[in-house]
Amino acid sequence: MDLVLDGLTVVTNGRSLVDDLSLDVPSGKIVGLIGPNGSGKSTALRCVYRALRPSSGTVFLGRDELSDLPLRRSARLVAAMTQDGAVELDYTVEEVVALGRTPHGRGNAPLTRRERELCEKAMERLDVAHLARRGILGLSGGERQRVLLARALVQEPRILVLDEPTNHLDVRHQIELLSLLKAVGLTVLVVLHDLNLAAAVCDRIGVLSRGRLVTAGAPWNVLTPETIADVFGVEVTVVPHPLSGSPQLLYSLPVERPQP
Repeated sequence: MDLVLDGLTVVTNGRSLVDDLSLDVPSGKIVGLIGPNGSGKSTALRCVYRALRPSSGTVFLGRDELSDLPLRRSARLVAAMTQDGAVELDYTVEEVVALGRTPHGRGNAPLTRRERELCEKAMERLDVAHLARRGILGLSGGERQRVLLARALVQEPRILVLDEPTNHLDVRHQIELLSLLKAVGLTVLVVLHDLNLAAAVCDRIGVLSRGRLVTAGAPWNVLTPETIADVFGVEVTVVPHPLSGSPQLLYSLPVERPQP
Protein backbone atom coordinates (compact mmCIF):
# COMPACT_ATOMS: atom_id res chain seq x y z
CA MET A 1 0.00 0.00 0.00
CA ASP A 2 1.36 3.43 -0.96
CA LEU A 3 1.73 6.16 1.65
CA VAL A 4 1.68 9.76 0.42
CA LEU A 5 2.22 12.96 2.39
CA ASP A 6 0.75 15.79 0.34
CA GLY A 7 1.53 19.36 1.42
CA LEU A 8 1.63 18.42 5.09
CA THR A 9 1.83 21.43 7.40
CA VAL A 10 1.76 21.51 11.20
CA VAL A 11 1.60 24.85 13.04
CA THR A 12 1.62 25.00 16.85
CA ASN A 13 1.51 28.21 18.88
CA GLY A 14 2.28 30.20 15.75
CA ARG A 15 5.38 28.11 14.99
CA SER A 16 5.60 25.95 11.88
CA LEU A 17 6.90 22.49 12.86
CA VAL A 18 6.33 20.97 9.41
CA ASP A 19 6.00 23.18 6.36
CA ASP A 20 4.38 21.95 3.12
CA LEU A 21 5.94 18.48 3.25
CA SER A 22 5.22 16.26 0.25
CA LEU A 23 6.75 12.79 0.18
CA ASP A 24 5.88 9.49 -1.49
CA VAL A 25 6.49 6.14 0.19
CA PRO A 26 5.89 3.49 -2.50
CA SER A 27 4.31 0.19 -1.59
CA GLY A 28 6.80 -2.27 -0.11
CA LYS A 29 9.63 0.27 0.03
CA ILE A 30 11.56 1.69 2.98
CA VAL A 31 11.77 5.48 3.07
CA GLY A 32 13.83 7.20 5.74
CA LEU A 33 13.54 10.68 7.20
CA ILE A 34 16.75 12.28 8.41
CA GLY A 35 17.56 15.74 9.69
CA PRO A 36 18.83 17.64 12.73
CA ASN A 37 16.96 17.67 16.03
CA GLY A 38 13.81 19.76 15.75
CA SER A 39 13.56 19.46 11.97
CA GLY A 40 10.02 18.02 12.05
CA LYS A 41 10.69 14.31 11.51
CA SER A 42 8.74 12.96 14.49
CA THR A 43 5.96 15.51 13.97
CA ALA A 44 5.45 14.27 10.41
CA LEU A 45 5.24 10.68 11.66
CA ARG A 46 2.67 11.63 14.30
CA CYS A 47 0.37 12.80 11.51
CA VAL A 48 0.63 9.40 9.82
CA TYR A 49 -0.37 7.37 12.89
CA ARG A 50 -3.04 9.94 13.84
CA ALA A 51 -1.53 11.18 17.09
CA LEU A 52 -1.61 14.66 15.55
CA ARG A 53 -3.95 16.37 13.13
CA PRO A 54 -2.10 18.42 10.48
CA SER A 55 -2.96 22.10 10.14
CA SER A 56 -3.24 21.57 6.39
CA GLY A 57 -2.33 18.99 3.80
CA THR A 58 -3.34 15.37 3.45
CA VAL A 59 -2.05 11.91 4.26
CA PHE A 60 -3.13 9.24 1.77
CA LEU A 61 -3.17 5.50 2.45
CA GLY A 62 -3.48 4.11 -1.03
CA ARG A 63 -6.33 6.08 -2.58
CA ASP A 64 -7.98 6.90 0.74
CA GLU A 65 -7.50 10.07 2.74
CA LEU A 66 -6.41 9.07 6.22
CA SER A 67 -8.79 11.56 7.86
CA ASP A 68 -11.77 9.89 6.12
CA LEU A 69 -11.03 6.43 7.54
CA PRO A 70 -12.58 5.17 10.79
CA LEU A 71 -9.99 4.94 13.55
CA ARG A 72 -10.27 1.16 13.77
CA ARG A 73 -9.68 0.84 10.02
CA SER A 74 -6.59 3.05 10.04
CA ALA A 75 -5.28 1.22 13.12
CA ARG A 76 -5.45 -2.01 11.16
CA LEU A 77 -3.51 -0.47 8.27
CA VAL A 78 -0.85 1.54 10.13
CA ALA A 79 1.29 0.30 13.03
CA ALA A 80 3.63 2.67 14.82
CA MET A 81 6.63 2.29 17.07
CA THR A 82 7.27 5.66 18.67
CA GLN A 83 9.87 7.27 20.88
CA ASP A 84 7.23 7.87 23.56
CA GLY A 85 5.76 4.36 23.42
CA ALA A 86 6.36 3.75 27.11
CA VAL A 87 4.18 1.22 28.93
CA GLU A 88 2.99 2.58 32.28
CA LEU A 89 1.81 -0.71 33.83
CA ASP A 90 4.01 -3.73 34.34
CA TYR A 91 2.37 -6.00 31.78
CA THR A 92 4.25 -9.12 30.81
CA VAL A 93 6.00 -9.16 27.46
CA GLU A 94 3.48 -11.57 25.99
CA GLU A 95 0.62 -9.32 27.13
CA VAL A 96 2.21 -6.26 25.53
CA VAL A 97 2.78 -8.09 22.24
CA ALA A 98 -0.82 -9.34 22.27
CA LEU A 99 -2.03 -5.72 22.45
CA GLY A 100 -1.09 -5.51 18.78
CA ARG A 101 -4.26 -7.49 18.02
CA THR A 102 -6.51 -4.86 19.63
CA PRO A 103 -7.63 -3.21 16.34
CA HIS A 104 -8.77 -6.61 15.08
CA GLY A 105 -10.67 -7.73 18.20
CA ARG A 106 -14.13 -7.13 19.56
CA GLY A 107 -14.70 -6.44 23.23
CA ASN A 108 -12.78 -8.74 25.56
CA ALA A 109 -12.76 -11.75 23.26
CA PRO A 110 -9.70 -13.96 23.89
CA LEU A 111 -7.05 -14.38 21.21
CA THR A 112 -7.70 -17.07 18.66
CA ARG A 113 -5.24 -19.91 18.19
CA ARG A 114 -3.92 -18.19 15.06
CA GLU A 115 -3.40 -14.94 16.97
CA ARG A 116 -1.51 -16.71 19.76
CA GLU A 117 0.74 -18.33 17.18
CA LEU A 118 1.24 -14.96 15.51
CA CYS A 119 2.39 -13.47 18.83
CA GLU A 120 4.74 -16.38 19.50
CA LYS A 121 6.36 -16.09 16.07
CA ALA A 122 6.79 -12.32 16.44
CA MET A 123 8.48 -12.75 19.82
CA GLU A 124 10.80 -15.39 18.40
CA ARG A 125 11.61 -13.19 15.42
CA LEU A 126 12.53 -10.27 17.68
CA ASP A 127 14.48 -12.47 20.11
CA VAL A 128 12.19 -11.79 23.09
CA ALA A 129 10.41 -15.14 23.40
CA HIS A 130 12.56 -16.01 26.42
CA LEU A 131 11.21 -12.86 28.11
CA ALA A 132 7.53 -13.72 27.57
CA ARG A 133 6.62 -13.95 31.28
CA ARG A 134 8.82 -11.05 32.38
CA GLY A 135 7.32 -7.67 33.29
CA ILE A 136 8.16 -5.08 30.65
CA LEU A 137 9.14 -2.43 33.21
CA GLY A 138 12.03 -4.62 34.31
CA LEU A 139 13.55 -4.88 30.83
CA SER A 140 16.42 -2.90 29.37
CA GLY A 141 15.72 -0.17 26.84
CA GLY A 142 16.83 -2.37 23.96
CA GLU A 143 14.66 -5.27 25.09
CA ARG A 144 11.63 -2.98 25.30
CA GLN A 145 12.32 -1.69 21.79
CA ARG A 146 12.20 -5.24 20.44
CA VAL A 147 9.00 -6.01 22.35
CA LEU A 148 7.29 -2.92 20.93
CA LEU A 149 8.33 -3.83 17.40
CA ALA A 150 6.95 -7.33 17.93
CA ARG A 151 3.66 -5.73 19.00
CA ALA A 152 3.63 -3.63 15.82
CA LEU A 153 4.22 -6.67 13.61
CA VAL A 154 1.46 -8.64 15.37
CA GLN A 155 -0.90 -5.87 14.28
CA GLU A 156 -0.41 -7.15 10.69
CA PRO A 157 -0.32 -3.64 9.23
CA ARG A 158 0.17 -2.64 5.61
CA ILE A 159 2.26 0.37 6.66
CA LEU A 160 4.88 0.49 9.41
CA VAL A 161 5.92 3.82 10.98
CA LEU A 162 9.07 3.76 13.11
CA ASP A 163 10.58 6.63 15.08
CA GLU A 164 14.21 5.91 15.94
CA PRO A 165 13.74 2.12 16.20
CA THR A 166 17.46 1.46 16.76
CA ASN A 167 17.63 3.54 19.94
CA HIS A 168 19.07 1.51 22.84
CA LEU A 169 19.83 -1.49 20.60
CA ASP A 170 23.26 -3.10 20.55
CA VAL A 171 24.99 -3.57 17.19
CA ARG A 172 23.74 -7.13 16.70
CA HIS A 173 20.10 -6.20 17.26
CA GLN A 174 20.42 -3.07 15.11
CA ILE A 175 21.55 -5.22 12.20
CA GLU A 176 18.86 -7.83 12.85
CA LEU A 177 16.14 -5.17 13.03
CA LEU A 178 17.21 -3.54 9.78
CA SER A 179 17.40 -6.95 8.09
CA LEU A 180 13.89 -7.66 9.35
CA LEU A 181 12.58 -4.41 7.86
CA LYS A 182 13.91 -5.46 4.48
CA ALA A 183 12.42 -8.94 4.82
CA VAL A 184 8.85 -8.14 5.92
CA GLY A 185 7.88 -6.46 2.63
CA LEU A 186 5.80 -3.72 4.27
CA THR A 187 5.65 -0.06 3.34
CA VAL A 188 7.95 1.56 5.90
CA LEU A 189 8.48 5.19 6.91
CA VAL A 190 11.31 5.40 9.42
CA VAL A 191 13.16 8.18 11.23
CA LEU A 192 16.85 7.46 11.76
CA HIS A 193 19.61 9.59 13.23
CA ASP A 194 22.42 7.27 12.12
CA LEU A 195 22.99 8.28 8.51
CA ASN A 196 24.99 5.15 7.70
CA LEU A 197 22.16 2.93 8.93
CA ALA A 198 19.74 4.99 6.83
CA ALA A 199 21.95 4.50 3.78
CA ALA A 200 22.12 0.76 4.40
CA VAL A 201 18.41 0.06 4.83
CA CYS A 202 16.44 2.77 2.97
CA ASP A 203 15.37 2.66 -0.66
CA ARG A 204 14.83 6.42 -0.54
CA ILE A 205 15.71 9.14 1.96
CA GLY A 206 14.06 12.48 2.67
CA VAL A 207 16.13 15.21 4.32
CA LEU A 208 14.30 17.68 6.56
CA SER A 209 15.56 20.97 7.89
CA ARG A 210 13.46 23.46 9.89
CA GLY A 211 10.29 21.61 8.93
CA ARG A 212 10.89 21.69 5.18
CA LEU A 213 11.98 18.97 2.78
CA VAL A 214 15.44 19.83 1.47
CA THR A 215 15.79 16.91 -0.90
CA ALA A 216 14.59 13.34 -1.39
CA GLY A 217 15.83 10.45 -3.47
CA ALA A 218 18.08 7.42 -3.53
CA PRO A 219 20.78 7.39 -0.81
CA TRP A 220 23.62 8.10 -3.24
CA ASN A 221 21.76 11.14 -4.58
CA VAL A 222 20.87 12.51 -1.15
CA LEU A 223 23.82 11.77 1.12
CA THR A 224 26.26 14.10 -0.59
CA PRO A 225 28.98 16.10 1.19
CA GLU A 226 27.26 19.30 0.10
CA THR A 227 23.86 18.37 1.53
CA ILE A 228 25.31 17.01 4.78
CA ALA A 229 27.39 20.16 5.27
CA ASP A 230 24.42 22.42 4.53
CA VAL A 231 21.89 20.60 6.72
CA PHE A 232 24.01 19.16 9.55
CA GLY A 233 26.97 21.53 9.51
CA VAL A 234 29.59 18.78 9.37
CA GLU A 235 32.12 17.71 6.76
CA VAL A 236 31.98 14.18 5.42
CA THR A 237 33.65 11.98 2.86
CA VAL A 238 31.27 9.57 1.15
CA VAL A 239 32.62 6.17 0.12
CA PRO A 240 30.95 2.96 -1.12
CA HIS A 241 30.51 0.14 1.38
CA PRO A 242 32.96 -2.59 0.33
CA LEU A 243 30.26 -5.30 0.38
CA SER A 244 26.87 -3.68 -0.33
CA GLY A 245 28.00 -0.65 -2.32
CA SER A 246 25.72 1.63 -0.29
CA PRO A 247 27.13 5.05 0.61
CA GLN A 248 28.99 5.30 3.88
CA LEU A 249 29.82 8.61 5.55
CA LEU A 250 33.22 9.22 7.10
CA TYR A 251 33.07 12.21 9.39
CA SER A 252 35.84 14.78 9.60
CA LEU A 253 36.49 15.70 13.23
CA PRO A 254 38.21 18.98 14.11
CA VAL A 255 41.91 18.47 14.71
CA GLU A 256 43.38 20.24 17.73
CA ARG A 257 46.79 21.55 16.94
CA PRO A 258 49.30 21.71 19.80
CA GLN A 259 49.96 25.18 21.12
CA PRO A 260 53.47 26.47 20.44
